Amino acid sequence: MSNIVYLGLGSNLGDRRKNIDQALQLLTRQRVTPLVLSSVLETVPQGGPPQGLYLNAVLKAETLLSPERLLEVVLGIEADLGRVRTEKNGPRVIDIDILLYSDLVLETPLLTIPHPRMLERDFVMCPLREVFPDFSPETR
Repeated sequence: MSNIVYLGLGSNLGDRRKNIDQALQLLTRQRVTPLVLSSVLETVPQGGPPQGLYLNAVLKAETLLSPERLLEVVLGIEADLGRVRTEKNGPRVIDIDILLYSDLVLETPLLTIPHPRMLERDFVMCPLREVFPDFSPETR
């Protein structure tokens, strides 16, 4: 049975739009089928060191991957595109967050679904509401 997932995508290094497009292509190759991509928004970084503006979007997709396997896939794509984790909230070539995974609520040492800080972030919530207009945190 396939699952509907919502992924947050962000980039603020290099060709930001190209980074997001490449992430989408790589997700498709890993059995994550894009359904709808939100508008791509330019946003101010929140937290971390001084850095450039981000491009952010939310992808609604379908997958047969388990949440844990999906996490492995997105971390692999981040690494393949050159993301290096040196500083918390630092600049990044690509960031892919699992925001929602069907109706699943999950908390493990490696993965929390729904994403624990998504409700605090307009750069997530604005594009999420575009592709999931019926989203309500009360029903999660």
